[in-house]
Amino acid sequence: MIRAALCLLVWLTGATALWAETCREDELRLRGSGSELRFTIELAQSPEERAQGLMFRESLPRGAGMLFVFEHPQRVAFWMKNTLIPLDLIFVDQSGTVTRVHPNAIPHDETPIPGGDAVFAVLEINGGLAARYGIAPGTQMQHKVFSDGPAAWPC
Repeated sequence: MIRAALCLLVWLTGATALWAETCREDELRLRGSGSELRFTIELAQSPEERAQGLMFRESLPRGAGMLFVFEHPQRVAFWMKNTLIPLDLIFVDQSGTVTRVHPNAIPHDETPIPGGDAVFAVLEINGGLAARYGIAPGTQMQHKVFSDGPAAWPC
């Protein structure tokens, strides 16, 4: 009996650790079209962090990105001023569901890129990856910032 209880405790500890791993601050998961992806991300949550974004960066690792998070869903538009690399901009609602993808935004272009009326977050990744990986409207994201959504894919 004690051995069974000990085994259950070890299993529960492992399951809890596995569950905690599904929602790391520096990782974002995406699912859709029968596949699942992971990106290592930086969060841009304050107005200053969102204003800086990925400006002046000369490269971005293939499996990396930046997640811009707003206080509440709102109308947003991005531009590429002082951005040196082409990026895909992935606009997301409060549930973590992709609503729009703008592929291959042009470096230094100051033309506004509208995201829609109820944008809660924007994921920026290297240009061309959204198409390569099948990231499109309806794709779901998993990260703790969507916890109050209610999340389409909870942690």
